[in-house]
Amino acid sequence: MVPFRPLAILLALVVSDLRCLPWFVNVSESAGPGTTLWSFSFNCSSRTPTLKLLQVQPASPFFNPPSLARWQGLYVGQLTLSSSARLDALAVNHYELRLQVTCGSEVIEGPLSVNVQRDPDRAQCTGRFVSPAGEVIQVPETVTPGARLYTLLPGLELRGAQVNITSAQDPPYFPGPFSISGQGWLQAPPQGLRGQAPKLFRLQVLLTLGRGRSCRGVLTVRVLPAPSSRLSFAERSLSVSVPEDLAPGSAVARVRARGEDVRYELLGPRFSIGRADGVVRTSAPLDLARAGAAVTSLQVRAFERLRPGPSVQLDLTVNVTPVNRWPPRCLPALLLTRIPETAPVGTALGTFTCEDPDSPGSTLHYQLRAHSPRGLASLRLRDRVLEVNATLDCDAPGACFQLAASLLVLDGGQPPMSTEVPVLVTVTPVNEFSPTCVPRTFRVREDAGPRTLLGSVVGADRDYPHDGTEFHTPGGPAAFAVDRLSGEVRLLGPLDYEQQRLHRLTVLVTDHGQGQGPAQPRSGSCTIAVEVEDVNDHAPECEPPFQELAVHTSPGSSTEVTTVSCRVPQEPQRLAFSYSIVGGDGQGRFRLQGAALLHEDLPSGPPPPEQPQTYELWIRVADAGPSTPHLSTTATVIVHLVPPRASTAATSTNGATVPAVMTPLLVTHTEPFWQPEPWFVAVLTVTGALLLALGWLLSRHLRGIQGTEGSSEGFMEAPRMETPRMETPEAPSSIMSLQHFDGRAQDSRTGRDYLFNTRTGAWRWL
Repeated sequence: MVPFRPLAILLALVVSDLRCLPWFVNVSESAGPGTTLWSFSFNCSSRTPTLKLLQVQPASPFFNPPSLARWQGLYVGQLTLSSSARLDALAVNHYELRLQVTCGSEVIEGPLSVNVQRDPDRAQCTGRFVSPAGEVIQVPETVTPGARLYTLLPGLELRGAQVNITSAQDPPYFPGPFSISGQGWLQAPPQGLRGQAPKLFRLQVLLTLGRGRSCRGVLTVRVLPAPSSRLSFAERSLSVSVPEDLAPGSAVARVRARGEDVRYELLGPRFSIGRADGVVRTSAPLDLARAGAAVTSLQVRAFERLRPGPSVQLDLTVNVTPVNRWPPRCLPALLLTRIPETAPVGTALGTFTCEDPDSPGSTLHYQLRAHSPRGLASLRLRDRVLEVNATLDCDAPGACFQLAASLLVLDGGQPPMSTEVPVLVTVTPVNEFSPTCVPRTFRVREDAGPRTLLGSVVGADRDYPHDGTEFHTPGGPAAFAVDRLSGEVRLLGPLDYEQQRLHRLTVLVTDHGQGQGPAQPRSGSCTIAVEVEDVNDHAPECEPPFQELAVHTSPGSSTEVTTVSCRVPQEPQRLAFSYSIVGGDGQGRFRLQGAALLHEDLPSGPPPPEQPQTYELWIRVADAGPSTPHLSTTATVIVHLVPPRASTAATSTNGATVPAVMTPLLVTHTEPFWQPEPWFVAVLTVTGALLLALGWLLSRHLRGIQGTEGSSEGFMEAPRMETPRMETPEAPSSIMSLQHFDGRAQDSRTGRDYLFNTRTGAWRWL
């Protein structure tokens, strides 16, 4: 009895799974009529369902139409064996049934495979010879002596059974004894049956199986007269070869006999013959793994329909050849792996284990096929082991790749079968190189302002992507900064060429840790030099910045008054200056020859003065080198020209001379370079205009006051930046107070005389 199977669950879900996979039932060949092969329940709420058996292949009456009954709200279907069921695994071991379930408008068809399994303990007596009437066979009298006449039980040699003829074979009535071979074949007497037609030979047969089981049957042999010469086969034997995967019902061979309205019969297992057309077909699977017999001997009997007695026989041998039905099976069936780009040549990626199901242990052939441009060059197969064949690299755009290949495994069967194992190897990047940067030298003017761009640090990383670098300046000068991403070097603080002309900056370049996984960033460094360009930012300084000199003129001669000595203390190497008189020489009596101030009293020039005169000369000293901007300063030289006659008079009167060099008052005049904003210029212009107007009003007021008082007190013009300190004491109490006055001059405008005090450095009027 086959246990209950839950097909109802599948049919309850609109019986959808019957469309998908076949169902299999195993039944023993000892199962008798009424045995339940399959039982299932399902739910159908719309209408009364139906269950039909549409087809049985090969055709057999062993199966009853399926029954359908309602039980506890479900419908239960059963499939049982019919009363004529005589299962024989050696004859037919597989039946293919097709069932149809109808539930309302839903019609589902599904296959049911019934596998007949052998029962070695079953005492099986099949065939008509075990029936009460027995079996009657017709044999022509021309049969070959000892020929096989009938097969009592197919596969008898596999069951360990014994067959004996128990009835007496009386020589006067029998030409010789009939015999049964170990294979269950009834064989003709050794003397043959010629001359015995028409006779009937009744044989009683005892079939004994193991464990005391046995069965009896009756076999009647009717000897027919020799067939007419019109009934014959063209040949007495035929051999054909068929593959083992031939489906049941497939044609194997076709036999033809000469005669009128010939009919055919076949003696032998697993094959059947068309009674009218003589086509031999398979009636069971020819799987060599199950049946085991590669060669099957069959007997084909041909007779005329109107004369069934005479017949001819043909020996048909069917050779079942093995078929290569299954391709090799491999483990793994798919290889997906990842390897770093630093994997050395020879690194094992995987080992394949393959086997041929049709022929275990047979030799298989392996081929590596590439499906990507670099697959075959980068991979190799050595003794079923997939290895790295070339150096991998991910440090170029698009270089990090996937290696697509496949392993083709071929067996040696016919036809050859193959299996293809897909292989996909992903190469992952690795941060294997430290970044580098190029040492560079930048030049910058010392007057450059903050945020001035000096240049960019060029960083390089051999790991892809190559631009994944950052820049840092650990402990570098505070006057410079490097942008973290772009590498731009900018100025942050002021520079001084005189204090430091060269700055060195160490730049640390770090990558982003390119690669997959916890890759640590790598770093490198380089030195950046910043050269400061000199800018002229210090004006010349003259020593002394103020000079006052008395010069005795000589008609027709050129006299050197003084030499202007200037330098830049902050930059001692700067020695080139230009000199020019910018004020005080209204009559053109002076000129400069380099740094030397000369007085010229030439005949072509203006007439020499008759009275001593004083000139306040402004000499502009400027940078003359390549540095820009050009800065300048103004030195003041006061020159007292003493004509020869005035010099003689002064000598005779006072008995003293004016020294060539007197201690001057120091007056410094600096002209800085300054470029004001436009708004400041406008405001300064308006303010200057207002101050000019105010000064004009004040001067008119002061002139009025002077006119009223009638003061004859004189005054001297003051220098630009600082007025010399003048001493205006009262008249000296005695002549002794003049002992420190060793110079004398007269104001041409007022006629008043002045004395110069060498101790105090001041002029005093008399």
